[in-house]
Amino acid sequence: MSGLRVVPAFRHGRERLYVCRTDGAAVAWYDRESGRVDLLAEDDRDAVLQVLHPFLTGPVTVGPPPLPTPAELARLTLHPDDDLAPNRPGEALLVALDRHPGPAHRLRPDPRRRALSAEQAVGQALDGLEGAGWHTLHSVPLPGGDRIHHLVIGPGGLFAVHALYARRARVRVADPMVALGRREAAPLLRPLRSAADRASYALTAEVHPLLALVDPAEVTVTARPRGMRILREPELADLARLGGVLKPADVEALHGMARDRNVWLRV
Repeated sequence: MSGLRVVPAFRHGRERLYVCRTDGAAVAWYDRESGRVDLLAEDDRDAVLQVLHPFLTGPVTVGPPPLPTPAELARLTLHPDDDLAPNRPGEALLVALDRHPGPAHRLRPDPRRRALSAEQAVGQALDGLEGAGWHTLHSVPLPGGDRIHHLVIGPGGLFAVHALYARRARVRVADPMVALGRREAAPLLRPLRSAADRASYALTAEVHPLLALVDPAEVTVTARPRGMRILREPELADLARLGGVLKPADVEALHGMARDRNVWLRV
C-alpha cells in the first residue's frame, strides 16, 4: 500500500496519530499513552507500521480495535442535543452573555463575567484530572433552572463542584453560611448540598458536594461543613490521589449515564 500519511489529532484530551489514505479514510491509529496501534484491516499491518515507524516510542501492541464497552455503546446512541460532554466550563453563562451581553459601559463589572472566570478556572483544573482516570461534565442542567457547575467522576467517587469567585477576598465559612470580604454572609452551602443530593438521586450513586474557591486571600472555616470539601482551585489536583471507591468500569458507566441530559429531567 502506498500514499499513506500520518495525521495527528486529539480525542478526549489524548493525542492520537491517525494513518490515512489519500482520500482521508483512516486505516489505523496510534495512541502513544497506551502504546497501542489499532488496525482496521490486518492486511495493512506492514504498511501502517512502516509509515508510523518514525513516531513509535517503545514497544507497541498491534491489533484490531477493542470492542466497545456497554457504556461506550450507550454514548454512541445519544442524540447530540442530549449529550452534555461537549459543554464548556461555564457553558450556561457563556450562552447567557452571548444572548444578553448587558450595557457596553457600566459602573461595576458584570458579576456574570466574574462567575464565568471562576467556572473556567475550576473547569480547567478538573479537566486536568482526565489522565488520572477522572471525567468532568460542565454546566449540568437541573429542572427549575438550577445547575451543577461541574460534576466530577473518578476513582475517588463523585463530586458536585460549585466554583466561587473570591479574588483577593477573605472567605469565612460557618456551615451553612459563606461570607466574602465585607459582604453579608449567605447560606451558600445549602443549595450546594441540595444539588449533590439531586445528583445522587439521578445517578443512584453517592455524590459529595465540593466548594472550589478561586484566588481567595484567606480562608477561615469556623464550623467544619458536614460531608463537604472546601478546596482552593490549585488544590483540586489533589483529587487525583483519591481512589478505592470506583472501579474504572464503574467510572465509565456513571460517566456514560451522567452525560445524558434526559437523566437529569427526573430530579
